[in-house]
Amino acid sequence: MRSTLDRIRAEIVAHESNAWARDLGYEPLYAAAPGARIALIGQAPGRKAQESGIPWNDASGVRLRSWLGVDDVQFYDPNLFAIIPMDFYYPGKGASGDLPPRKDFAGRWHQRILAELPDLRLTVLVGGYAQKYYLAGRAKPTLTETVRAYAEYLPFTIPLVHPSPLNFRWQTKNPWFEEEVVPALRSLVAEALAGT
Repeated sequence: MRSTLDRIRAEIVAHESNAWARDLGYEPLYAAAPGARIALIGQAPGRKAQESGIPWNDASGVRLRSWLGVDDVQFYDPNLFAIIPMDFYYPGKGASGDLPPRKDFAGRWHQRILAELPDLRLTVLVGGYAQKYYLAGRAKPTLTETVRAYAEYLPFTIPLVHPSPLNFRWQTKNPWFEEEVVPALRSLVAEALAGT
C-alpha cells in the first residue's frame, strides 16, 4: 500500500506542468517523511543539486548545515528534516543567476505534503521567496529587515538569508546575522531534534 506521501510524489512527477523535467530525466528534489521535526523551505534546487539528485549538494548546503549545527547524516534524514523548496526542480539559468521558482508550484503541492508531517516543530525559511510566501502579510519590506526581525517569528518559524557564497558581501555588512541569528537557529534546531 503506497503512503500518501508516495502518492503525492507520483502526482508531482506525472503532472503536466513538470513534463519538461520528466523529459530531462529530473526527479522532484525534495524530502519528507512523517516523523520530520524541521521543515526547511528554500527556493529551488541548483543545477549541481538537481543533477546529483541530492538537495543542497553544493557550497550553499555546506554553509547551511554549519548554520543549523547539524552533520550530513542528520540533515539528510527525512525523519528529522523535511527539505521542501519553493519548486522541486532546477528552474534554469537566468540573466543574473538561476531563474526564480515557479510562482504556482508551492501553492499546488506544499500544503498537501506538510499535512502529512504531524511532528513538525520548526520551519526554517531560507531566502526571500520562501519568506514572502510563508510570511505573507508579516514579512518586512526587505529580506534584511525580515531576517533582522527573526525574533518576531519565533518559536516555530525563523527566516534566514540564503547561504550562497555569493552572499558574502551581505554577511560582511550584517555581522549581527552570525552573532545573533545563527546561535538562535542552532538552539532552535537542537531543541526541535531533542529526543529523536
